[in-house]
Amino acid sequence: MRNPLEILELIPDPEIPVINIVELGIVRDAQITGENTCEVIITPTYSACPAMFTIEEDIIKMMKENGWDAKVVTKMFPIWTTDWLTDEAREKLRAYGITPPEKGADEHHIGKPKKCPRCGSEHTKQVSRFGSTLCKASYQCLDCLEPFDYFKCH
Repeated sequence: MRNPLEILELIPDPEIPVINIVELGIVRDAQITGENTCEVIITPTYSACPAMFTIEEDIIKMMKENGWDAKVVTKMFPIWTTDWLTDEAREKLRAYGITPPEKGADEHHIGKPKKCPRCGSEHTKQVSRFGSTLCKASYQCLDCLEPFDYFKCH
């Protein structure tokens, strides 16, 4: 039987399907609690993240398909931070056209130019604080003129 964490790596984020919920840092722990039982601890990227219900259902379904009876526990503290994104997730976001956040999510990143994931230019502007999801902002590259999302630091 597969390790619970390996199974969880098969579950894509419903809003950004190029990364899985482990790479995103939503899964904080997966503990084996019995012969075929486990507890999966998750933290939402935002407290009002609408994808969390889907993620919980996906976890239970995927674990059951792999022989595990899973209990999902949502913990709000410590709050999720973009520092929990793996380096692999950051590269996958960039390749997908989303500028990943810098490590060390703090006020030093506010107002700094965001690098275009397509051409690499920092000659960009914010179009909207809110993008296609709560965790992203909309930007435009002023060199290649392409729009892109920026995964907000927090």
